[in-house]
Amino acid sequence: MAITNYTNLQTTIADFLNRDDLTPIIPTFIQLAEAQFNRDLRHWRQEARATGQQTAGDEYMQIPFDWLETIRFHLTTNVQPIDMISRASMIDKRKANNIAGAPTHYCMADAQFHLYPTPDADYDMELLYYAKVPELSSNITTNWLLEYAPDAYLYGSLLHSAPYLQEDARVNVWAQMYGAVMQRLNQESEDATASGSGLTLKIRGLG
Repeated sequence: MAITNYTNLQTTIADFLNRDDLTPIIPTFIQLAEAQFNRDLRHWRQEARATGQQTAGDEYMQIPFDWLETIRFHLTTNVQPIDMISRASMIDKRKANNIAGAPTHYCMADAQFHLYPTPDADYDMELLYYAKVPELSSNITTNWLLEYAPDAYLYGSLLHSAPYLQEDARVNVWAQMYGAVMQRLNQESEDATASGSGLTLKIRGLG
């Protein structure tokens, strides 16, 4: 059976496990695999672009709900980069010179970007980032990863079934297959982005 949507992915997982009593728990295996994808995978198909305006005096900026990792962050007026620093460096900067101005640095704080300096005016910003893999469900039956690499979903889900089923014999095979898929996808993305091929990026608002 071809794996093309959430329903037949679940059926294929049950077939591989040779079990017909796992219908309630298979969605959990898939959910755990998706969480693992977000830790292991950085592919150009995950890239998303968000634009928005930060209000004067507001040093904290909301980030997109699906944000995983920043690729590039800058002011759009003069394409000035905003570089990430540690929280300790942020404290040092604010202690030394807690001024307002065009943001040049940020750190993570309370699931937000903490900007330095505090904006002294309204600034337009652009964030290029890696987005989470959209979760499959009864409402969202497919996504780019299932369409492009169904083996990632299959072996990732099978791998996460092992603790539940106490399957020690096959877990090493599934782990090897999953690891190989992730390695190929990451390498493919690195090759594609290094080749200079153009990317089509989705525009969305910050936050």
